[in-house]
Amino acid sequence: MKVAVIGASGLIGGYLVQHLLAEPSVQHVKILVRKKLDLAHNKLEQVLVNFEDPTTLESALQGTDAVCVAVGTTQSKVKGDMAAYRKVDYDIPVNSARAAAIQACGLYLLVSSVGADANASNFYLKLKGEVEEEIKKMDLPSVNIFRPSMLLGNRAEFRLGERIGQGVMRVFNWLIPSKYKAINASDVARSMVQCCLETNPPKWNILEYQQIMAKLK
Repeated sequence: MKVAVIGASGLIGGYLVQHLLAEPSVQHVKILVRKKLDLAHNKLEQVLVNFEDPTTLESALQGTDAVCVAVGTTQSKVKGDMAAYRKVDYDIPVNSARAAAIQACGLYLLVSSVGADANASNFYLKLKGEVEEEIKKMDLPSVNIFRPSMLLGNRAEFRLGERIGQGVMRVFNWLIPSKYKAINASDVARSMVQCCLETNPPKWNILEYQQIMAKLK
């Protein structure tokens, strides 16, 4: 199996690349990046991509069996520029899904968010919902949408608010309804790998906390 990963520098994406490289059934892992990462492995290929150019995306995904997308920015990174935010959280997933459909990739996997809803009043949840709805219109053989709540794990960059939230969630996670429970980013990544390996994947599949964890049993 040949798998492409978009978002390899992120929390889930980093774990995903590790797990894919360790999986014997995966022969080739291609990461699509803006600039080369400090990673090397005999199964790994890094491809420099202009994510705003659909033709480069299509070319990069040629011959790929599965496309895994785990991208996301923050308002602090884009300094409150909602158009820049949308370019990352909407344009990249939608453009990559369109490219995957053109290249007839068998599987498309996307990290979204619990509560994603195109009709939500919250900007973030509305955007995630709009992405899901747009992808659902595309001619993709199989789509898995992962909707985790708060992610546990150490990012490359420090986020004070997130670290505080993680600490609180670790203490009170048992009190929280299952779909909103905090989850280890590594577990989300492992679940994505399991979905890649399924022999009869569903046409459209939404995975929240319980469904994500069930893939690991």
